[in-house]
Amino acid sequence: MSPVLLLAAGAGYLLGALPFAYVVARAKGVDIFKVGSGNAGATNVRRVLGPGPGALVLFLDAAKGALAAGLFPLLHWLGPEHCPFDAGALELLSTICLVGALLGHSFSCFTGFRGGKSVATAAGGFAVLFPAGAGCALVVFALTLALFRYVALSSMLGAVALAASSVLLGRSALLIGVACGAAGFVILRHRSNISRLLAGTEARLGAGPKT
Repeated sequence: MSPVLLLAAGAGYLLGALPFAYVVARAKGVDIFKVGSGNAGATNVRRVLGPGPGALVLFLDAAKGALAAGLFPLLHWLGPEHCPFDAGALELLSTICLVGALLGHSFSCFTGFRGGKSVATAAGGFAVLFPAGAGCALVVFALTLALFRYVALSSMLGAVALAASSVLLGRSALLIGVACGAAGFVILRHRSNISRLLAGTEARLGAGPKT
């Protein structure tokens, strides 16, 4: 792997590893890994600390995904001489940076390689990298949440919608691969939620801290 690709992966990982859920909860005197589901994500923060802190974490986690996906195009726009890559190379760098961010969010080096489920980070990243797909995912997420009130189910179906839209809209093989990989990763990170959904014990949005 070239040094530039390693740089993209490392930069993405460090961005994704920023543990906003942990920091916001700690500012309130709470260790997010010891309350609720023990997950360092916006849903658990919302359930434990309320909608304000939850919304803040959601925004920050999405923002770091967006920055990861947009970092190299932004550098190219600011100074092409310092980031001399064509559109194909920029897409590759952006994709690798976003993948690094998803891994960093879920396995943060700042919190003992623990983290969240990468849904918000993926949403922010694909909003930059693949806006049409992110829009489809958002619609599916919102409809599922409105009908069933399960954040986990909504997140997984939204991820599937993202992957499906990348195929249906005829995007590049690289983007299709990353979208499908991200969907699989999100579903894998929700495996405990899947067990609870099947058992009928998963908490709905607004209920007690089970997810």
